Amino acid sequence: MGPRQLDYFREKLLAWKDAIYREAAGTLNQLQADSLREADLTDRASSETDWSIELRTRDRQRKLIAKIDAALRRIDEGEYGYCEVTGEPISLGRLEARPIATMTVEAQERHERNEKVSREE
Repeated sequence: MGPRQLDYFREKLLAWKDAIYREAAGTLNQLQADSLREADLTDRASSETDWSIELRTRDRQRKLIAKIDAALRRIDEGEYGYCEVTGEPISLGRLEARPIATMTVEAQERHERNEKVSREE
């Protein structure tokens, strides 16, 4: 992968990370502004469910930031775009769709099959 492509993916990852931080800040501001004041128990339960879903989403995104940081580290170390299992290049199409990918499609499919088999045992 050339320097231009690496710069492209670095910018894509940084923009993704920035968007996650902006969404998290918006959620925090909304939580602070909208305390649960509904008088009706049903409305309150509905609001609590909505916030629970929102907070779970933020937790998943927090974990995603760690993966983005790992991908940025791989760019800096010259390892980005190579499968961690086989060492083969990961296709640009896969990286475009999933810039944090660490495996080729084939290696990922094998990994998921093995995971499924071990769960069924």
